[in-house]
Amino acid sequence: MSSSSSVLTKVARVSGIALLTASTIAAITHQPSYASGTTFFCAVSKGYPTTFAKTNSGRKIPMIRWVPNNYFHSKLSPIQRCKEVSDRFQRSYDNGTLKTIISGTLNRQPVVCAAATTYDTCNNNNLLFTLKRGTNAKQAVERLLDRAGLAAGRILNQNSDNTQIYVDFDTYLNSIKPEP
Repeated sequence: MSSSSSVLTKVARVSGIALLTASTIAAITHQPSYASGTTFFCAVSKGYPTTFAKTNSGRKIPMIRWVPNNYFHSKLSPIQRCKEVSDRFQRSYDNGTLKTIISGTLNRQPVVCAAATTYDTCNNNNLLFTLKRGTNAKQAVERLLDRAGLAAGRILNQNSDNTQIYVDFDTYLNSIKPEP
């Protein structure tokens, strides 16, 4: 093999490696990044487990303070409930279904769910949390979620059922005062 063909082979290898590296970097940089979106987590705030949303602008927003109440079965502690619900918010956000917070019934129990539209219904895939049988979901949500956010994000009832709730999630989230 001549030295010029050896040089050409090395140049081809180096060029191939460079092209492969550039292609890989381009593919990685064009992938959607959930790190730049909103993340949900549970932390203790003002003495209570709290579901927080951290926006891509760095705002740390307290969404639900899991204060003691009679809305839930005692199977989960408030911190366990906070962690589980925070994970469900994250999953719904990542799936693109956290546009509206709605109430409904699932397995004959009142529930609060994430939905893409106000016309969606609650199911096992969009469930955020389950309330005790007989609990008014609207009253529970009004007590649990931030009131300023609810006032801004509230959608008028679409029917005469005063237990239903529809909350525009983006408006809700943008109306809550962040914590330092």
